[in-house]
Amino acid sequence: MTRSLLETRGVIKDYAVRVLHGVDLDVRAGEIHALLGANGAGKSTLCRIIAGLTRSSGGTMTLGGETYSPRDKQQAESCGIQIVQQELNLLSTLSVAENLFFNRLPRRLGVIDRGALRRRARVALDRIGLNEIDADTATGTLGVGQQQLVEIASALDRDCRVLILDEPTAALTGDESRRLFRWLDELRSQGVGMIYISHRLEEVTRLADRLTVLRDGRTAATVAAHEVSPDGMVQLMTGETSDESSHAGQWRSHAGSHSLLRVVGLSRLPMVDNVSLEVRAGERLGIAGLVGSGRTELLRAIFGADRAEAGELYLGEDPTPRRFDHPSAAVAHGMAMVTEDRKQNGLLLSLSLLINTTLCSLDRFSSKLGYLHRRAEASETARLLESLETRCTSIEQAVGTLSGGNQQKVAVAKWLLRDADVFLFDEPTRGIDVAARRRLYRLFDSLARHGKGLVIVSSDLDELLETCDRITVMSAGRVTGTFDRSSWSRDAIMRASFAGYRRSGEEVA
Repeated sequence: MTRSLLETRGVIKDYAVRVLHGVDLDVRAGEIHALLGANGAGKSTLCRIIAGLTRSSGGTMTLGGETYSPRDKQQAESCGIQIVQQELNLLSTLSVAENLFFNRLPRRLGVIDRGALRRRARVALDRIGLNEIDADTATGTLGVGQQQLVEIASALDRDCRVLILDEPTAALTGDESRRLFRWLDELRSQGVGMIYISHRLEEVTRLADRLTVLRDGRTAATVAAHEVSPDGMVQLMTGETSDESSHAGQWRSHAGSHSLLRVVGLSRLPMVDNVSLEVRAGERLGIAGLVGSGRTELLRAIFGADRAEAGELYLGEDPTPRRFDHPSAAVAHGMAMVTEDRKQNGLLLSLSLLINTTLCSLDRFSSKLGYLHRRAEASETARLLESLETRCTSIEQAVGTLSGGNQQKVAVAKWLLRDADVFLFDEPTRGIDVAARRRLYRLFDSLARHGKGLVIVSSDLDELLETCDRITVMSAGRVTGTFDRSSWSRDAIMRASFAGYRRSGEEVA
């Protein structure tokens, strides 16, 4: 048996409540070790302790057989521990190159050597296939998926003994994910030990040598990955038998003929170029495409988060053409948007679940004199969050203290309370566990059944095939195809995803 490279024994972590109850984990050299569990099970907390981002409240760790207790992230990195977290940790105002080498900038005579920085950045970006990204580009101008790849490129550029990846493919397309997997296989051959957190069980089956399941902050099982099916993984995570029947088999269309939203010739160059689409009452319209194809930018232009340069929107039976120049106008006209980056754009992390949930719907709880009915506000918030099975200590808890998946539930709850007519979902299941994802799919179905129109952007094609009535494909900022269930196929959708780049003469990996 290969000797363990990293071991944790009886690791405990206390916040307001105990979140880790004596967790054991061992990672071997040259192994991809999957760490599974529902949101709130303690996966990210354990990894933050290993990476020196927080201190444990008890237990021990060893690295290479020697006692390991990092006081901070810098010391952990000096010991060869690298982490790529689920939430982005880049500085948006700095260039891609500066973010890649933030705490190890090359210097010459005490001054940053810009030439060396660009050369090293180019190597790091090309290594992971980011050939199209200029190292001098401001990081904040990149999409979330591209920013995620930049973080991964930074980690892969460093020499490391243990690499921790927390939902690394959550914002990536299938092609980008496969490119990453090839690099992980290479690192495994070099003897690097890896901890891999993912809710995408097909990735675990593809990559992992072994897996450890956490349940309610405890180690539930450690098994060889080939010994357990995805169904068995779900059962280990939940402690219950999972119904693995296909959601697609239960799928039922609720789409009517009544149009809720028509987008005609909408443009915000270069990412959105003359886009037209329609969403009918009760319809779930998926938007597929590669990272950087313009999907997020399209939703932002529709919602008024970015000002469109051309094109019109038509809402319902109203013949008035319009373009929103601010999200408040879109909300006033019955639209809602669950953003891709909840940390930056979707939630107020330092404020409570109550405030975040009701912020867009305070008029529902206000008297004619402007007083808030606090009891009704709290009751409705508690009911809604309970229906989404949000794990929290109370509705007064700060949203930033929740796990990523539970934060996403609050972001969805905010708009459910608003009761909009058209819902724009940008990567809605990013960071959500398998069981919560299924509940969200049922929520999509319920919204459609009640006549709402849904636009769902997802990098997970399986998700769109499972939940949508139609799928529109974007490529290089343009619509390159729209498919319904009678005509779609993976092959046709993937061809459409690359069509815009081929037409524009760009080379696609």
